[in-house]
Amino acid sequence: MKLIEQIIQKMRVKRYSANTIKTYASCLQLFFKYFEGADTANLNREDIISYMDDLVQRGYSKSAQNQYINAIKFYYEKHLGRERTFYFIERPFKDQRVPIVLSKAETQRLFHAVENLKHRTILYTIYGCGLRISELINLKMSDIDREYMCLWIRKGKGNKDRQIPVSLKLLELLERYYKVYKPTVYLINGQNGLQYSSGSIQKIIKVASQRASIQKHVTPHTLRHSFATHLLENGTDLRCIQSILGHNDIKTTQIYTHVTSAHLNNIKNPFDDMEIL
Repeated sequence: MKLIEQIIQKMRVKRYSANTIKTYASCLQLFFKYFEGADTANLNREDIISYMDDLVQRGYSKSAQNQYINAIKFYYEKHLGRERTFYFIERPFKDQRVPIVLSKAETQRLFHAVENLKHRTILYTIYGCGLRISELINLKMSDIDREYMCLWIRKGKGNKDRQIPVSLKLLELLERYYKVYKPTVYLINGQNGLQYSSGSIQKIIKVASQRASIQKHVTPHTLRHSFATHLLENGTDLRCIQSILGHNDIKTTQIYTHVTSAHLNNIKNPFDDMEIL
């Protein structure tokens, strides 16, 4: 069995998500190709630092560099069974970018720009539950708990389950959607009852934002960011938002405090005391 196949098999045994397996396998294929002819099991720290520097020189983003680090660490620590101290690379600092969000009015315009019931259900569900696009396409009919008015996200990011409250309006929309499309396994059913593609969802949102004349760059994740920001503006506790979004670290959730404008409305601008000539 080829080395990369052995690593993939080990990731499956350890219950890594399909997305993580795909990402790590891709990273390691390029890593092994870079060191083709060399004994990768016995590379030293300087060799790997040099490889990381090459990625930077080729314009790889910081997030991509982090993915390579994680994949390489899996190879040495999980596959080869080396001690964690064997391999250490200083991780790049992440850019602290404020996420793009839509105002409530812009969000409503976006929804109004969609006529197809399935497409509208996709947008409402992403926004109304703050879902990642992968969580939506993996959502199954059995994950909807109508009695407790919630959704169960199974094996979300970090392979964790979480519970999300659902509004009555969204449940009513899902009922209408069900009567028309009659999904059996996945909530958003694609061709032959299979999963809906993430590319199709991205295209739906792109077209809708153009029809709604929204100048911002709108993606599925923009709806998630907007949902979190609107919750914060409505006075929802930050810890509750963290739980709904499935963030491991509260610092990730705190980024939305830099986006919301609710606190700005209570600030008295000193210019208001100036006399206009």
